[in-house]
Amino acid sequence: MLVGYAPGVYDLFHIGHLTILRRAAERCDRLIAGVVSDEMASAAKGRLPVTPLAERAEIVGALDCVDAVHIEEVPSKLAAWCATGFDVIFKGDDWRGTPKGDALERQLAVVGVEVVYLPYTAHTSSSLLRAALTELAAGGARRLPPRSA
Repeated sequence: MLVGYAPGVYDLFHIGHLTILRRAAERCDRLIAGVVSDEMASAAKGRLPVTPLAERAEIVGALDCVDAVHIEEVPSKLAAWCATGFDVIFKGDDWRGTPKGDALERQLAVVGVEVVYLPYTAHTSSSLLRAALTELAAGGARRLPPRSA
């Protein structure tokens, strides 16, 4: 049985999140979604998620394509591997060839875990949604960028 792991903050859950989780589930027998804690997200991104951890975990765990949720409380993917025993980890292809992606590949190669990059949904992100909501709250009428064909 091939166990996959798809970590993320999953804040302001959107189509990009759903797409990566569905694509990951197609490539393994069992998919575990790693949901990053509020503290880890804040340390990595410099701000707290809009949606609290318990709600993000419940939303992700309710998806048919997700078999289990693991809460990430430390940044080490080796720690997540020790807790869950996944065989493959899925990341957006915006990580491919970056220092973070290269480090992740080296770190997990030690335990035989493959890193699989899936297409990143560039037209929608939590950062874009957050910016749009912030502008709307300030009285602006900002719209998200149009989708590319």
